[in-house]
Amino acid sequence: MLQRLARPLLGIAFIDSGVAALRDDGARTERARRLGVQDPQQATRAVAAVQIGAGALLMLNRFPRLASLALAATVVPEAATAHAFWSQEDKLSRGNERSMFVRDLGLLGGLLVSVADTGGRESIPHRAKRTSKKVVTS
Repeated sequence: MLQRLARPLLGIAFIDSGVAALRDDGARTERARRLGVQDPQQATRAVAAVQIGAGALLMLNRFPRLASLALAATVVPEAATAHAFWSQEDKLSRGNERSMFVRDLGLLGGLLVSVADTGGRESIPHRAKRTSKKVVTS
């Protein structure tokens, strides 16, 4: 029951982030360029599309584990590049970026919980192990 509330809340955060990336003034593209990404504008748009698409799937509770995994893959580079608090000289900027970095880690944690959540159903690895034990004992 709680997943019915938690997943849409996670999903909307990523839809908002993806839309913001599409409206971006070029800061995200410039960060990607500095990292050596071949086509930074295309990469930025691809990440935005993943965030919007997977966020919508998560909101609709369609393929929630796969959607969460896709979103988790977008959080790591964003946290490391957009909120590199360790490189900030100004104490206020460092505090703000650290706060945003920690927020991204929290989102990542929520997504990983969602990836692992089978909704009470048996996971595929567990089912395979149980089935193989039945075959061996028969």
